[in-house]
Amino acid sequence: QVQLMESGGGSVQAGGSLRLSCAASGTYYSIYDMGWHRQAPGKQRELVAGIAIGGDINYSDSVKGRFTISGDFGKNIAYLQMNSLKPEDTAVYYCYVDRFGGRSWGPGTQVTVSP
Repeated sequence: QVQLMESGGGSVQAGGSLRLSCAASGTYYSIYDMGWHRQAPGKQRELVAGIAIGGDINYSDSVKGRFTISGDFGKNIAYLQMNSLKPEDTAVYYCYVDRFGGRSWGPGTQVTVSP
């Protein structure tokens, strides 16, 4: 089983920055993909960013140029640097990892951006 611990959420004003972290622990096969989804009230969960062990990175169009994902697959930690935050970025952000056993999710961390 793998457990994910997220940190770094909080409240900021528009234009501010936050950095999310996601650390995996437990006993599991190798992780080959990590990233974040988010879910705003009344909306479906959507992919924010993902990073693969081979280096491939993808972002949703809504965060390109503002968010940067990075990952350390040796330590199984992922980071999401969020700059130029907008009120529409307000959501619960969920970390995930993919391994040969399926996908696991973190409990989520709230990000609130005020105008």
